[in-house]
Amino acid sequence: MSKVSVFGAGAWGSTLAQVLCDAGNEVLLWGRSADVVNEINTKHTNSKYIGTNILPSEIRATTDLDETFAFSKNYVLAIPSQQLRSTLQLWKPHFSDGCLIVSTLKGIEISTQLRMTEVMEDVIGKHRVALITGPNLADELILRQPAGAVAAATNQATSEEVRALFRTPYYRVYTSVDLLGCELAGAIKNVIALAVGISIGMGFGENTQAMLITRGLNEVARLCAAHGADPLSAAGLAGMGDLVATCGSPLSRNRTFGELLGRTGSMESALGQWAKTVEGVASSGAIVEIAHRVGVEVPVIESVADIVNGSLSPEAALQRLMEITTKAENFIR
Repeated sequence: MSKVSVFGAGAWGSTLAQVLCDAGNEVLLWGRSADVVNEINTKHTNSKYIGTNILPSEIRATTDLDETFAFSKNYVLAIPSQQLRSTLQLWKPHFSDGCLIVSTLKGIEISTQLRMTEVMEDVIGKHRVALITGPNLADELILRQPAGAVAAATNQATSEEVRALFRTPYYRVYTSVDLLGCELAGAIKNVIALAVGISIGMGFGENTQAMLITRGLNEVARLCAAHGADPLSAAGLAGMGDLVATCGSPLSRNRTFGELLGRTGSMESALGQWAKTVEGVASSGAIVEIAHRVGVEVPVIESVADIVNGSLSPEAALQRLMEITTKAENFIR
C-alpha cells in the first residue's frame, strides 16, 4: 500500500481517486469546495461531478492544502491545464525533494506553447514527473468499465512505479519512456475531436469522421516525430486509443462542443450555450504555433484553430480542407 495525494475533486480527480483506492492505496483527495469535500466525507458521493456514483468509503477528502502535501510524496494533479502555472506558483513551497508528481493534464499552455510537464519544471524546478494518459473517459471509468492507460516518464523505473500505483483489475496500465510523445499526443487529440464534432454538427456522417480521424492521427504522428518522439506512441493508447475514444464518444467535451459549434456556425453562439472548459479550444492555436516552429503541416488542426479564432466559418474550413492537394498517403511524412 502507498499513500497518494490527489489534487482536484472534479470528475477526473474523483475518478482517479477511486482507481487509486481500488489499487490498494490510501488516498487523500484535495478540493477547493468545502461542500464537495463534506459530501465526499459524509455520503461518499460527489453529485456535482460524478452524479449518483458512490466512491469508496476509504477515500478521505480535505480542503487543507498543507495536510494534502504532508499526507504523502505521491502527488496526482487533476486540475485545469490553463490554471496549472498560476496554481503551481502558489503551491511551489510545498513540493519536497524526492516527491513524485503525476500529471493527468492534456493541454498546451497558450502563452508559452509548453507541455504541462514543461510548465511544471519551469515553475517548480526539476522533480520526478510522470504522466497517466490514454482513452479514459471519466463517466465510464467511474463505473469500473475495463480501460487501458499509459504511465509515461523519462525512465522505466518511474513509469513502472506509476503503473503500480494505478493498476487494478479493470484499469490496465502499460509503461512508456516516451513522455514527450505521450503528452503531446494527448494534447493534440482534443483538437482533432473538435474537428470531428464540428463535422457531426454540420450534418456529415461516418465517412467524413473517418477522414478527419485518420488524417488527424497523421498530424499527431508527424508532429510527435518532428519532436523526436517514438512514432509508435502515436499508434498506441496515448495516441490512437485516446483519439478514437475522444472523437467517438458523446461523453467527450471536445467532440460535444464541436457538434454545438458545427450546428451554430460560430464560436460566439456556441460559447453562449456552453459553460464547461474545452481543452481543444484553449490549445488549438498553441498547437499550430508548435507545428509551425518545427515545420510540420497540420491542415486539420489549423482549420480548427481558424474556426476557434473566428477567421473561418466551419463551412469555409471544410472547403479549404477538401481543396488541399492530395499526395501519396504516408503515416509520418
